[in-house]
Amino acid sequence: MSIEIKRSIKPVDYYYAINLLEKRLEKVINNRAKELIWFLEHNKIYTAGTSFKESDVLDKSIKVIKTSRGGKITCHAPGQLICYFVIDLSKRKKDIRKFIITLENSIIDTFKQFNILSKSDRKNIGIWIDHNKETKKIGAIGIKVRKWIAYHGFSININNDPNDFNKIIPCGIKHKKIILLNDISKVNYDEFIRKLEKNLIKNLSVSNYF
Repeated sequence: MSIEIKRSIKPVDYYYAINLLEKRLEKVINNRAKELIWFLEHNKIYTAGTSFKESDVLDKSIKVIKTSRGGKITCHAPGQLICYFVIDLSKRKKDIRKFIITLENSIIDTFKQFNILSKSDRKNIGIWIDHNKETKKIGAIGIKVRKWIAYHGFSININNDPNDFNKIIPCGIKHKKIILLNDISKVNYDEFIRKLEKNLIKNLSVSNYF
């Protein structure tokens, strides 16, 4: 399948990343570039999606960057794995719901390979884990679709600072906590990315949609 896989080792500037995504989006729309899956991290930054509310910001001193993706507010920081993508849904039945489910299943399948049970939630998009008698969020998804090209991406909390989330209501969901992968199991970071990449490629295969 013609998807370029890109991985950045050092944290990538948020504006640079979004600019690159938008340029790739235009090229994919015009059939001048391959689809893209890009693994990276950002330095600490708070971003807000299109359904963001000012009341989701608890610490009014923080700077919040408004974005075009769906979803509400989140925090990106070193130790959090981000996967950006530019994926052509016109090759995949033009089914946005199935695409989101495909992303969720790819993450869930990856956790399962490390003997970690996780789940999705139709009311609250993302990936959740039951831990110490609570359901906690480990992965967030926020996408935008233009001319049937899906872009932006998802994030998974690996070993980032959980205190960063105390300044906001993550994803606008009250009374739900954030959990890190390292709270559950000391998983090898590089191995996790390799398995996630394989699951994404397998599950995004055009043949799986037909």
